[in-house]
This record gives sequence, structure tokens and C-alpha cells, in this order.
Amino acid sequence: MSSTEAPPWVIAELSESVLWLVLNRPGQRNPLSSQMINKLQESLAAAGEDAEVRCIVIASSGPAFSAGHDLREMAVQAGETEADCRARMRGILEACSRLMLDITRSPKAVVACVQGVATAAGCQLVAACDLAIASEEARFCLPGVNIGAFCTTPLVAVGRNMHRKHAMELALTGDLFDAEDAVRMGLVNRAVPAASLRAVTEQLARKIAGKSTEGIARGKSAFYEQLNKPLAEAYATSCEPMIDTMTTADAREGTQAFFDKRQPVWPQG
Repeated sequence: MSSTEAPPWVIAELSESVLWLVLNRPGQRNPLSSQMINKLQESLAAAGEDAEVRCIVIASSGPAFSAGHDLREMAVQAGETEADCRARMRGILEACSRLMLDITRSPKAVVACVQGVATAAGCQLVAACDLAIASEEARFCLPGVNIGAFCTTPLVAVGRNMHRKHAMELALTGDLFDAEDAVRMGLVNRAVPAASLRAVTEQLARKIAGKSTEGIARGKSAFYEQLNKPLAEAYATSCEPMIDTMTTADAREGTQAFFDKRQPVWPQG
């Protein structure tokens, strides 16, 4: 890369079947700008089609995980009409919503590795991931209320991770919450010392990477599909995917390995 060439928005690192997608605008606190959203979408789409990738980790460089949307990009631009501004903002928010859905719909498990502050849409990104490991130094907040706005779109993902009173506490106060509170509220799976964050996340991701990719893809899809349905409908929705997964080549190999008391050898792909 030449001295005048901008660094990549997202750095992709594949290590033992785990793809690390590292947000790479530390000086700007890794905002979910249009460029960052686009690059993450491209990376997730490519990873979903790549048989070598068996688990995805979203991490960040620098002291902040993500400060959320770029407020400069979200502000009214010089010479812009209100209608044009609203249309442009809508485009950014719709693109961000598609990114969050892409994470949920990815056939690969997606783990957030949170080393620093995650605010607004950055907190939404953590909530959208299937799992999240945070440094004990990480902080989380939905600060829209502090600037006369409200974090309505981040609350979609955040409110599906935790009890609604916890989610509304974040949104109504705009306060920073520490990693232990985030664990208690259900936003992250666990908080670990900063020095061991990468190792703990990597250990978890490699464990997932050692499982059946087909089983995970089918099971993840079924989980999110039934999540907000009434109980009886949720059970009905989950039956066929369970049958589908139990009749795959992966399941036959896994079952035989269980009876043979050995590690399964998963088919590639």
C-alpha cells in the first residue's frame, strides 16, 4: 500500500477456519459509515460462500469497538433540502439494517470481540452477532437521548437480546454501562480481562469452527425464525429443520462418531 492509499475499512484475517473481520478506522472510532457498512456486507457475503470459513469474528482496531453512525454523515449537508436529507439518512439506516440482518442470516456463526466502547449502532452491531465476548474494559451505551434524538434502530437488536426494561434503561438514560452489566443484561456472553480477550474469543470461535457447518447453518436459521413466534407455532416451525439436520450426512457422521467414541470428521463444504 502506498503512502497515499487509504487503509482498508475492514481487515480480513483467516486463521484456522476462523475469519476475523477487523473494523479499521481507529482514529474515527470505527464508525458504521456507509463505507464501513458496505465493506462489512461484502465481507460477510464472501465468507458465507467460502467453505474454508467455519466461523466469523467481528473485532476492531484501536480503543473503540464502534461509535455507531458517523454523525457528520448523518447531519444535514450544506445546500441539502430537508427532503433530500431525510432520503439520504433513510438510505444509510436501511443499509445498516440490512447489515444486521446479514449477520443474523449468515450461515456461519458470528461472534463479536469487543475490546472497547460500543455505542449506538456500534452497540447494535454487538447485539446483532450470535455471540459476544467483551473485555472487562468495554463499555456500552445508546446515547441518542443525550443529543435530543433516540436510538430507535439500535433498540431493535438490543431489545431482542435483553429484557425490555434493561434495553429501555440504556435508551432512556444514555449512560455508559460496563461489561459486567452487559453480561447481566444479556448483551454479551461473558466479560474477560483485556489481555485474554483475543485468546478467549479465538478459543470459542475455533470450538464452533470444529462443529458441523451444515448443522449450524440450518440450526441458526431455525432459531431466529421461531424466536418471536407464539410458543406452539415456534415448536411447529422448529420440527422440520430438526428433521432436516438429523438426516444430513453431517448428522450421520456425528451420530456414528458418538457411538464409536471418536471425534467426527465433517464433510467439506
